[in-house]
Amino acid sequence: MKTNLGLTDEARLEIGQILNLLLADETMLYLTTRDYHWNVTGPEFLSLHQQFEAQYGQVATWIDEVAERARSIGIGARGSFADIAKTVRSSAIAGTGMAASQMVAALVALHEDLVIRLRTDSASCSGSFNDAGTADFLTGLMEWHEKTSWLLRAQIEDESAETS
Repeated sequence: MKTNLGLTDEARLEIGQILNLLLADETMLYLTTRDYHWNVTGPEFLSLHQQFEAQYGQVATWIDEVAERARSIGIGARGSFADIAKTVRSSAIAGTGMAASQMVAALVALHEDLVIRLRTDSASCSGSFNDAGTADFLTGLMEWHEKTSWLLRAQIEDESAETS
């Protein structure tokens, strides 16, 4: 049955592409956060181990919601390892032997990259494709990544580095 949501087929395909690229990026973040959870060491081991576990759990929820959003507009969710490896737009260093502060900094960078992409993609969905639903969804996800990057960044910044 043809999907009829008030979006053109071209718009649905473009939005689907945005969502599937996001699916790959979120999966990379999930895998990286889980890797760091497994490999963190040092005096902050327990707190970071638990924090990373909570974060990859939330990312797993978002991954599912991104895939469901793609399906809800009539586009498939490309979640195979091959599809994700082919389309992911970010990368991170493996956690084995990495200092905890480097792990936190790498996660900040991944979250901030996603914020930038989500800001652009949300604007495209709203403006170019007239899809307020996907724009709102992406904005909510962007806000979560903003907050998560701030919480991570606060763990490695010193007070003199803050700006007003």
